[in-house]
Amino acid sequence: MGLEPKNLQSSIPVPSVQELASLQLEAVPSRYIRDDMESIISTVASDNSTLRVPLIDMAKLVDSESHETELQKLHAACKEWGIFQLINHGVADESLRNMNKQTQEFFDLPLKEKKRWAQKPGSLEGYGQAFVTSEEQKLDWNDMIFLKALPIEDRNLEIWPENPPKFRESLDRYSQDMRQIAVALTRFMAMGLEIETRELCAAYEDGLYQIRMNYYPPCPQPERVTGLASHVDIPGLALLLDCGDTPGLQVLKDGRWIFVEPLDGAVVVDMGRITEVSGFFGAAPAELNRKTFFSFLSSSACPNEFT
Repeated sequence: MGLEPKNLQSSIPVPSVQELASLQLEAVPSRYIRDDMESIISTVASDNSTLRVPLIDMAKLVDSESHETELQKLHAACKEWGIFQLINHGVADESLRNMNKQTQEFFDLPLKEKKRWAQKPGSLEGYGQAFVTSEEQKLDWNDMIFLKALPIEDRNLEIWPENPPKFRESLDRYSQDMRQIAVALTRFMAMGLEIETRELCAAYEDGLYQIRMNYYPPCPQPERVTGLASHVDIPGLALLLDCGDTPGLQVLKDGRWIFVEPLDGAVVVDMGRITEVSGFFGAAPAELNRKTFFSFLSSSACPNEFT
């Protein structure tokens, strides 16, 4: 399964995975079956602490006594992994809970209602599935909604759901919170590189913020499908919130897929093509619904966008 960038301009409409799952099929349609899943599973690393994604504590970066030690850990994580988990990042639990709740309520809406905010021809924004560019292409076992969040003037409110009623409010706060994390992180990353922090932080304050909310319904054959096919992310930072209690997200490190252990409230930070170290792969759930939120953050100096 390659990591080449896909055509990001639009996506061909495909059936809702959530609707397929509601049919309680014994087997998934052939278009979702991945012939290479066995080779992927064979490269999943066993439980080994030396292969765990680094854990960075923002509170220790801020604290004067622990700052230098944690800054060295951050620098090593960026250089050697290109990905890490961030805890104590300062974003209120309420913001994360509300975003999770509103997203769940959106995907719980009838299909006809969700389609009010469906992707339009020539655009990836809206409700649907991403990166479908041909009728023969294998599909991921997820539905998603993808929206431009910041700057505010870039928002296309025609496809920002008004139902559930608090969805827009929750997404607005969540996107502001993710920007807060990105700006703080770039400051510390610049410190680790011993370069000027002001211009880099300003670039992320004014940059483009896009959010993709993925919904993974239960799958009758999770060992034969992917929830999220392997890929690399856009230039800049990708911040991921995984709302599952069991490992689902995997990252590619030294030719092996490594599970990212879920930590309540932790944000997974991916350096994207800045480092070209990591790839993402999402496993489909066997029984429980799962959600992930990807925030793609491009600096104003490199305003790469999906749509």
